[in-house]
Formats: sequence, structure tokens, C-alpha cells
Amino acid sequence: MKTLAPSLENVHWGYFDAALPPRIEIESGETIEIDTVSGSPEVADVARFRPVHREIVTKLKPILGAHILTGPVSVRGAQPGDTLEVRIEAIELTEDWGWNVIRPLRGTLPEDFPKFEARTLPIDRKSMRAKLPWGPSVPLQPFFGIMGTAPRPEYGRVSSIEPREFGGNMDCKEFVPGTTLFLPVFVPGANFSAGDGHAVQGDGEVCLTALETCLKGRFTLIARKDLHLAMPRAITPTHYITLGLDVDLDDAAKQALRDMIAWLVAMKGWTKSEAYVFCSLACDLHVTQLVDGNKGIHAMVRRELIQ
Repeated sequence: MKTLAPSLENVHWGYFDAALPPRIEIESGETIEIDTVSGSPEVADVARFRPVHREIVTKLKPILGAHILTGPVSVRGAQPGDTLEVRIEAIELTEDWGWNVIRPLRGTLPEDFPKFEARTLPIDRKSMRAKLPWGPSVPLQPFFGIMGTAPRPEYGRVSSIEPREFGGNMDCKEFVPGTTLFLPVFVPGANFSAGDGHAVQGDGEVCLTALETCLKGRFTLIARKDLHLAMPRAITPTHYITLGLDVDLDDAAKQALRDMIAWLVAMKGWTKSEAYVFCSLACDLHVTQLVDGNKGIHAMVRRELIQ
């Protein structure tokens, strides 16, 4: 199994860019382990960082966004118009701490919380819980906030903050091990990157950040010639998921719902009206996040209902 570790050469900090060359190439169907780091001196104590993390944040500067992403990984044979199938085989917490910040003018309630606040919180990897200083103990559910292919070349360099049709900062907590994520491909090789590790997050990610931390993931990447998507989709261990991303939450909801209806029609042979009625009875619309420019809605249908 190939690996891609974070380093000055193997990360891009704060942006996606179709012109960014891949750091490694793998065969379609091959599994790769991707190690990631999260956090800067502004939000956490650099003394806690492992040496490579410390080197990255002292020698590189963020561009457009704040996320340190490992990649890109090129998948041999993937071409624009294809779909990259990303099987999330495993996710591992690599630190015993995480961080959270509130930023002025950001988050869901910026008018209520106008000051910058940064917190470093302990992570117990054995019990898989995080004990908050004011009392509660929160069970952990690690996932990558960012998984994405390279964007459309015509976009040029874009911020890592806003999720788009190539995936990116989707912040969907449902993308746990055992999930298969499907991402549109816009450049040869797909050029997959990952980062923005979260130890746990509530739907909405309301204060701007989750319990951000460093994660290592194992992914099987497959170039799908038989699947052509406009937006990301996923199959988790329990649900089918479609995503809507828009500055308007209503429009994001419509986008996610329309894609779920189209998926159900394709899978089951139902009419659009039948799929629409089914969704009204059995599809849940969740707010993925409210804080990344393009807001997110993910539509969820339990797999057992249509298998």
C-alpha cells in the first residue's frame, strides 16, 4: 500500500487548484494511506505539533483558506467527465488534542459572538471521548471535513473554505469508515486531496469549527467510467446521501432533494412523483454546515428501505 505523508512538498494550504501537480500516482482500485495535519500557531500551541506539522506552519503560509490538505493523488486512467469512487476504508486519530475557534464575523451567530476565541481540547483515543472543561464528555466520530478532486480548470485557484461540485469542505459527519463517496472528475487523474480532520462535529458546525484535529485515512480510489455526476453523492454503512451546496439554504435543500429523486428513479425505476412522495415519507434533510459560504444540506435515505 502506498502512503502520502504531510510535508512541505505534499501539502497545499488553503486552496484547490486544477494546475496543482499530483504528489503521487496510483492505479485505479489501489489503496493509499493519507496522513494529514490540522492547526496553525493562531489556533493551537505549536509545542504540541509533531515536527513535520511544526515545519509546515513555520515555513509555509496559508493561501485563501485555512485548511492544510495532503495531496493531490492522481488516479491513473481517470479523465474529466468520469467519477472518482472514494472508499473510506479506515480513519485514525493521530493526536491526543484538538482545537476549536470562534472568529469575528464568522459562524452562525456572529452578532452574538464578536470576539476571537481559541480552545485546545483533550482527546482520549482509548475511550473515544472528548471531555470539555465545563463538564460534558462528548463521544467522538472522526471524519475528514475535506475530501475533494481538483476543481474545474477555468476556476483557477479557489479557496478551501467553500465546498463545491468537486467536494472539498463538505463537513459531512456521516462520511465515516465504510462510506463510499462519489466525486466528479474535472482533470486527468482526478487529483484527490484530503484534510480538515474532525474528531467530532454536530450538524451545522455552528460556531465555525468542529473539534479539529489530525487524522490519517486509508482510501481506495477507483476511476468510474460508467458513472457521470454533477455533484457529490455517498453511500454510508446505513444511508444513501446526496448533497446540496449553495449560499441559500433553501436552494441547497432543493439541490440535494432533486439529486436524491433522480438517484431513486435511476435505482428503482420509479416515476419522479413516486420518488418525491417517498422522500416526503422517508428522506431526512440535514443541515450539513452553515458556516462555509456555500451552506450545505445532505439528504439521507436509509438503505434498508430500498434494498
